[in-house]
Amino acid sequence: MRRRREETVAKSIGLSASLRSLLIGRGSASFPFSSSPRRLVLKVGGWRWIMSLRACGFIIFRRPRIPKVDNSAIEFLLLQTSYGTHHWTPPKGHVDPGENDLQTAFRETQEESGLDSSQLNIIEGFKSELNYVANSKPKTVIYWLAEVKDYNVEIKLNPGEHQAYRWLNLEEACNLAQFKDMVKTLREGHQFLCSNTS
Repeated sequence: MRRRREETVAKSIGLSASLRSLLIGRGSASFPFSSSPRRLVLKVGGWRWIMSLRACGFIIFRRPRIPKVDNSAIEFLLLQTSYGTHHWTPPKGHVDPGENDLQTAFRETQEESGLDSSQLNIIEGFKSELNYVANSKPKTVIYWLAEVKDYNVEIKLNPGEHQAYRWLNLEEACNLAQFKDMVKTLREGHQFLCSNTS
């Protein structure tokens, strides 16, 4: 009886078949996912439904290394989306079930920019968490800093997701990034790099 009621409620609010089966299969109106990109809570009548998204990625940068590391010449990689408002962002994407945050960051970076883990040096000690609302849903994005090993590395965009990329100094990157949280994260990453020599 309860299962039938949950199915009726799920259909009435327009949940997809996969989300309906997930909700019904759990037999509960509230269930967190430890490794999933979303947390569902249903609210219809006395129920509550929230879908919160989780995404992860890298703030990728490059800097001249000869004759020495030059922090004043740091350039950040931003990608321009091929959908929506065509905004500029570092590579990132939603966590898939079974993935941890760092695995997602590596997978999404490779899918969106063509850069794999062997081409990046992850900078220890920096991690930024952004929390905001996107499309009327709460969203969390985690970023780490990663430096390309080859200054002239080739970027290979996924045309279904991005239409352009640019290497930009801090001020140029902040101007293109637009969103306050992203600008703040870029500035914090830059400050971190300038205060920690490699």
